[in-house]
Amino acid sequence: MNKKKKPFLGMPAPLGYVPGLGRGATGFTTRSDIGPARDANDPVDDRHAPPGKRTVGDQMKKNQAADDDDEDLNDTNYDEFNGYAGSLFSSGPYEKDDEEADAIYAALDKRMDERRKERREQREKEEIEKYRMERPKIQQQFSDLKQFGGLNTPYPGGLNTPYPGGMTPGLMTPGTGELDMRKIGQARNTLMDMRLSQVSDSVSGQTVVDPKGYLTDLNSMIPTHGGDINDIKKARLLLKSVRETNPHHPPAWIASARLEEVTGKLQVARNLIMKGTEMCPKSEDVWLEAARLQPGDTAKAVVAQAVRHLPQSVRIYIRAAELETDIRAKKRVLRKALEHVPNSVRLWKAAVELEEPEDARIMLSRAVECCPTSVELWLALARLETYENARKVLNKARENIPTDRHIWITAAKLEEANGNTQMVEKIIDRAITSLRANGVEINREQWIQDAEECDRAGSVATCQAVMRAVIGIGIEEEDRKHTWMEDADSCVAHNALECARAIYAYALQVFPSKKSVWLRAAYFEKNHGTRESLEALLQRAVAHCPKAEVLWLMGAKSKWLAGDVPAARSILALAFQANPNSEEIWLAAVKLESENDEYERARRLLAKARSSAPTARVFMKSVKLEWVQDNIRAAQDLCEEALRHYEDFPKLWMMKGQIEEQKEMMEKAREAYNQGLKKCPHSTPLWLLLSRLEEKIGQLTRARAILEKSRLKNPKNPGLWLESVRLEYRAGLKNIANTLMAKALQECPNSGILWSEAIFLEARPQRRTKSVDALKKCEHDPHVLLAVAKLFWSQRKITKAREWFHRTVKIDSDLGDAWAFFYKFELQHGTEEQQEEVRKRCESAEPRHGELWCAVSKDIANWQKKIGDILRLVAGRIKNTF
Repeated sequence: MNKKKKPFLGMPAPLGYVPGLGRGATGFTTRSDIGPARDANDPVDDRHAPPGKRTVGDQMKKNQAADDDDEDLNDTNYDEFNGYAGSLFSSGPYEKDDEEADAIYAALDKRMDERRKERREQREKEEIEKYRMERPKIQQQFSDLKQFGGLNTPYPGGLNTPYPGGMTPGLMTPGTGELDMRKIGQARNTLMDMRLSQVSDSVSGQTVVDPKGYLTDLNSMIPTHGGDINDIKKARLLLKSVRETNPHHPPAWIASARLEEVTGKLQVARNLIMKGTEMCPKSEDVWLEAARLQPGDTAKAVVAQAVRHLPQSVRIYIRAAELETDIRAKKRVLRKALEHVPNSVRLWKAAVELEEPEDARIMLSRAVECCPTSVELWLALARLETYENARKVLNKARENIPTDRHIWITAAKLEEANGNTQMVEKIIDRAITSLRANGVEINREQWIQDAEECDRAGSVATCQAVMRAVIGIGIEEEDRKHTWMEDADSCVAHNALECARAIYAYALQVFPSKKSVWLRAAYFEKNHGTRESLEALLQRAVAHCPKAEVLWLMGAKSKWLAGDVPAARSILALAFQANPNSEEIWLAAVKLESENDEYERARRLLAKARSSAPTARVFMKSVKLEWVQDNIRAAQDLCEEALRHYEDFPKLWMMKGQIEEQKEMMEKAREAYNQGLKKCPHSTPLWLLLSRLEEKIGQLTRARAILEKSRLKNPKNPGLWLESVRLEYRAGLKNIANTLMAKALQECPNSGILWSEAIFLEARPQRRTKSVDALKKCEHDPHVLLAVAKLFWSQRKITKAREWFHRTVKIDSDLGDAWAFFYKFELQHGTEEQQEEVRKRCESAEPRHGELWCAVSKDIANWQKKIGDILRLVAGRIKNTF
């Protein structure tokens, strides 16, 4: 292609192209020209036309120019976000890039609309459902009526047959049964009359409105405002058409009567239902509905008439007996009913319930003859008979009903109740064999439920026999232990303790060497059994698991708590033989002697332990024993000896520093803590002791620096952050304390101990809000729950405070501070019974943790005290000034 040649040369001109028009040149005509100077398809140039001859295009240009001139660009018509009210560019050309931009914006709008479409449709659906619930539609009534089958029956003569009352399908027109909703006053008066009638009229002292419905839900027809009268009338017409179409359809009559009943027209309802009894004389439901709607004596007459038509109807006889107020009349009705329907279990049960025991026994003897397959009647007769006769009755019952387990279980309970416990196991085993022989599947869960019922009824031997018989059915061998432990927990939760005991006994027979099973059984006896049962179990346990130290210790502790110290010593001696180098047993023996003031024996035991089983804890107990006896020199010597062997055990460094502090040797104490931190840089208590030492001697800046250093070495440590906050608070620098707390919560957002402290750092009006934030972050943290309880306590909300204290000790029974605050609370606001309950629960829980609790219990002067004494000491130190 020649680069000098223009590419458009030789191509046809575009449609509407006028040469020179772009530079202002236009064509013109003269008188000498013939015809137009342009092609017919060219644009018309009317610039030289007279005013009356201008074209429409020219007129539009003028209008657009006028609009542009009229556009208001005043400042008062300007908005910062939307700009001018009009468009500044409406007069500009609309080009291809403008079209593309509009398409992009339209696509963006469509995309955003689709993102909100699901939420919008859900909201619209909810609004529609809400509207339908507030004003039920006629379609719901159509669906209700379809249940009767009436609407499925065609009208006689086909679809062209007019509706009753001149109605035609579709919109009602005036003169053809129109319900004119514009007559609002008339609708309101009708609604008022309906509600007054509904309140004033009653059947047998009860309101005529039946909210539960009968065969269909008519609640949607109950008027809630004037507009629903229209729906009621439509429903009335529809039901009328159903009755006329199929007059022998009982639900149509029942629904019609119910509609009139709920609208307050009780007499109309009665008339309709009586008409229904004429049209459907063999329908139980229609007769029962008629008896319900009629008042007392009339209802009896209706029932008598119903019996003549339906002499085999049990429900009608039961209704007839219910209508009688005299017991003798009830008996007479039921006996008459049994003459006609002798095989009805329901009639026999109703008749027996009205008789005295002797007459009931005679009647039940006849009942089991008429209804030999009714387990309830056989069992009821057995309960009324003597022991020998009851055995005969149950044997006959088994012959007639060989597939029912309840007869066998009742036979076992009968033998147990009469002292024949050796037969219980045989009966249950025979029951399993017989039922399987008769093709009955043994459902393990059902039998366990039966055993729990026997447990609650006091039939211990029966429940245990049932458990032993079915506990292994349908369980894989590898799942037995896990499944049985879950079964035991379930029985405990259902308060079926004997069932749980039976499960543990069976599991221990299968797994005699499993320490975990023995432990579960021991804890069960500790919590739910007696001391004797616990000790008997532990004796068996240590015989099968002699290396299980915890079982020996539990046995020794049980004897010690019972005051039998020699027996506790004997158990520990046997434990030493089975576990000669056990640290736990050595320390338990030392504790037993020291807490019974046998310090020399404890000292000798510790000396033997240091030689035969030396550990850091043994040395620590040795130091503590000498320290409490005020043998400071011996304690220091033992501590130095221990640190030569166990320099990485932080508690030894802590004891060394505390002994120096007690002697007021602050420099040596500081040196001990610093040496300990070199060996144990991650020991939080060592950092805290060093910081408090500096604070104690007035070196606040040094204490602050120590805590900052500790946080660098131990990041995200709530205990160190808490001490830093408290240090500033004790120094009176509350603003700095609040700032540190904010940083602490950022670094440790799920620390309950920090949130509990943060609640009470706030001013009183803000504490509630802070507690809500704390619960969101640490919903199940005991420190937060305890802080909330204290908050309610400070606000004198006693009931709520007690509730939150209960939650706290339930979620963590090992937190001694919670028990101490709870006990202090009950001392101030509770009764003596409540105080004693908290004390006993605390002693049972044996808490070992908590800041205040540990500070008191580890005090040298209190280390021998029991749980109850420590509880009182800690509660005495609490000042509820929070």
